[in-house]
Amino acid sequence: MLRSVKAEDYMATSLISFGPETRLFDAIRALQEYNISGAPVVDADGVLIGMLSEFDCLRAILTHTYHEEEMGSGGHVGDYMTPQVDTVAHDADLTAVARQFLEQGRRRLPVVRQGKLVGQISRRDVLRAVEEFAKDG
Repeated sequence: MLRSVKAEDYMATSLISFGPETRLFDAIRALQEYNISGAPVVDADGVLIGMLSEFDCLRAILTHTYHEEEMGSGGHVGDYMTPQVDTVAHDADLTAVARQFLEQGRRRLPVVRQGKLVGQISRRDVLRAVEEFAKDG
């Protein structure tokens, strides 16, 4: 059933993303404005190079505070992002995606094609696919 359905069939494609040169405070503002807990970081070619989460932002702020440094512009996303990112291939079947969610404890994963960010898939997207199959079956 879900082996024939691919991540790209259910992924979100309208994503908020940052470049490594984005100012940290601009990124924090965007996370708040769009009510999201994190966003992918891509280079000028669209290659996924990291993720910036609320956790990363808090760590950056507390590190500066601990060292009694002025935040100034806050630095850049590339300075604070998490560079190791779990991803899903665009053509991964949803059974494999569901397994990855269970094994890695993630709520959502970036979807890539040849290293380039093409979307994001969430647990909810997989459940939506299951629900659609249940209705049709």
